[in-house]
Parts: sequence; C-alpha cells; structure tokens
Amino acid sequence: MRKLYIVKEKEEFNALINKGLCKKNKYFVVYTKSNNLKYDRFGISVGKKIGNAVTRNKYKRKIRSILDIYRKSYINNRDYIIILRSRALDLTYQDLTKQLFSLLLNKGDLDETK
Repeated sequence: MRKLYIVKEKEEFNALINKGLCKKNKYFVVYTKSNNLKYDRFGISVGKKIGNAVTRNKYKRKIRSILDIYRKSYINNRDYIIILRSRALDLTYQDLTKQLFSLLLNKGDLDETK
C-alpha cells in the first residue's frame, strides 16, 4: 500500500474516530468518513493487548493485503480507520477477508450515534 493511501496523522485519526460512522462486528471496528479526494485512505490500529510487536505487525500486513484487494475493486472516496479486536486472532486469512469485506461493504452493524 502506497503512503498516499494511508491515514497517519494523529489529528486525522482522532477526527475520524470522533466524527465518523462506526461499523462493528466481533472481529473489527471500522470508522469511516467521506473525504474530498479521489481515492480511499486507510488507517490500521492493532492494540497492545493483541500480542507483541511481531504479532501486531503480522496482522497489520494481513489487513494491508486485504485492503489492496479491496482497493482494486471499490473506490468510495472515504477515509477508514480499522481496529482489530483480539477475537480475530483465531481466524484464518480467508475468514479475516470475509469479515473485513462485510464491514467495508456496509453489511455490518452501523452505530450512527457519532
């Protein structure tokens, strides 16, 4: 994933989490908000409760590879923050893909309180 497609700044992360729509399932929490760009941008967060740095980076790489597949198929002009939950550690790569795609394609539970 190129740097152009990544949300990195702390202020952007906080703005997305505070003002964006929240979609959740057992394995992921996805915050989303439209942007004025012609492409999607993604931020990935894996907490320290998931495991050590090697484990966290492994799951970030898996999520990035799933997002590369997603980006080639869909362009929504949105920013996304993806937070991995600890239950996702038991899933295979195919199940991770299925669960993340279900949220990104608006099939998850929407929490529009934000």
